[in-house]
Amino acid sequence: MSKMEPIPNQTLTPTEFDPTKTILPVVGAVSFVHLLNDLIQAILPSIYPMLKTNYELSFTQIGMITLAFQMTASLLQPGIGLYTDKHPKPYLLPTGMLFTLCGLVMLALADSFTWLLIASAMIGLGSSTFHPEASRVARMASGGRFGFAQSFFQVGGNAGSAFGPLLAAAIILPQGQGAIGWFTLFAILGFSVLFGVSRWTIRSRASLKSVKKHPHFAHLTRKQVIGALVILALLVFSKYIYMAAFTNYYTFYLIEKFSTSVANAQLFLFLFLAAVAIGTFAGGPIGDKVGRKAVIWISILGAAPFTLLFPYCNLFWTAVLSVVIGLVLSSAFSAIVVLAQELVPSKIGMISGVFFGLMFGISGIAAAGLGAIADATSIENMFNYCAFLPLLGIITILLPAMKRD
Repeated sequence: MSKMEPIPNQTLTPTEFDPTKTILPVVGAVSFVHLLNDLIQAILPSIYPMLKTNYELSFTQIGMITLAFQMTASLLQPGIGLYTDKHPKPYLLPTGMLFTLCGLVMLALADSFTWLLIASAMIGLGSSTFHPEASRVARMASGGRFGFAQSFFQVGGNAGSAFGPLLAAAIILPQGQGAIGWFTLFAILGFSVLFGVSRWTIRSRASLKSVKKHPHFAHLTRKQVIGALVILALLVFSKYIYMAAFTNYYTFYLIEKFSTSVANAQLFLFLFLAAVAIGTFAGGPIGDKVGRKAVIWISILGAAPFTLLFPYCNLFWTAVLSVVIGLVLSSAFSAIVVLAQELVPSKIGMISGVFFGLMFGISGIAAAGLGAIADATSIENMFNYCAFLPLLGIITILLPAMKRD
């Protein structure tokens, strides 16, 4: 054994094998690419007003574009996560970015509604191969600070979602659909970074085996674990239907109710998405300190008074409440994902895939359904109906208590 010990240290730094230390460069790298990935995704809803005009689309068709993206981004994720739990495939990370690159090229060149659907589905395919493995890498490099690492990873995506509409307003809306091609540079950069992360993961795989398992929920039966996962899924359901209303239709709401310009509506959307990014980053570290369940309580049920008041506000207070709602409601997801991972610590990839996939799937189905409601009634009525969703946060009371060490 003594002859074998020096070998790892010749190719790796000691930090990479220390499961008690957070490896910030790695967590930062996957967070940065999450920013690029979600920035690319964010151009879809950001250019909906342009696409609606150019292709004479209905709100239902806009919802179908989102559905095409969200379904490919969601359905494959649990399966990919489960497979890579047993057969790690680190190079899926850069491969996923290649799918995204192809989707961007298709979107820039699309000349029909059908090609818009195919391009959206291809971008979604890139996301489905990125999220489970990237979430695993973030946990692997967390040094035990699981909430912090998951939030750091997740906030990259939220930041990308916030900057996407700004870049779309500055680049695509003035120059037209062909300007989407400039975003391929982000995909190429993401591929380069993820290739390096994949190499680190391969070299450092031994550290994943050495991470201490925290059996916080070892006292639960299989039935109780499944019940807790179902409750977490319902909480994601309430959160992301409401988030889908904002992400896909907030600009239309502002234009219809307050007659704002498309550019100004994009700025309001940026304020909301920036608040979502800040809330996401805060939720994980707070959950590490005060507990995941407390964060979920405050985040989802705590947003209800603001969502119920939102439809009755003037433009100024609409902007203010959108920021408050974004801050409060967004803090739950990292806590939900980490709590689910602690419930099933042997299936990190699968659990990450299930909950990221659930997030995308619910958002996609909701986008189509909410678009149909908006067509049948109005955008304002659709927001009125969604305002009650955070009340479902009351079921947080049914989540099991953590067993302390």
